[in-house]
Amino acid sequence: MFNPMDEKMMKNTYSLKSNQMMRRIGTAAAAIVLMAGCASTSAPTEQMAVSRAAVSNAMGAGGNQFAPVQIKSALDKMDAAEQAMAAKDYELALRLAEQAEVDAKLAAEMARSAKAQQAAAALQDDIRVLRQEIDRQSK
Repeated sequence: MFNPMDEKMMKNTYSLKSNQMMRRIGTAAAAIVLMAGCASTSAPTEQMAVSRAAVSNAMGAGGNQFAPVQIKSALDKMDAAEQAMAAKDYELALRLAEQAEVDAKLAAEMARSAKAQQAAAALQDDIRVLRQEIDRQSK
């Protein structure tokens, strides 16, 4: 036999479970939104400083003279990173600053290598002159 009290009790139980499920879904959604907000990229100020220092180091090492293409690339990327920072596009700013750092380090190493090659060539010239002098004096 059908009991109206059983039906009412079933509706209350269903309603209670439905409310609990909605609360859980709401809590989970709030947690996801909160985590997403916390995970957003912050301003890459440290990387910007590291990249600026790398560019400055490359310039001091003679990057303009010995690696002009690489130093220009580093400078262009630093300018673009600064613009991205101003636009609050921190992911782009970080990526460009990292690329600028790599370009600057390459320019610095190329400059150091070119200077070392010049020094080696000068040393070879000095050795050649000394040998000629020794040969001339021994005759």
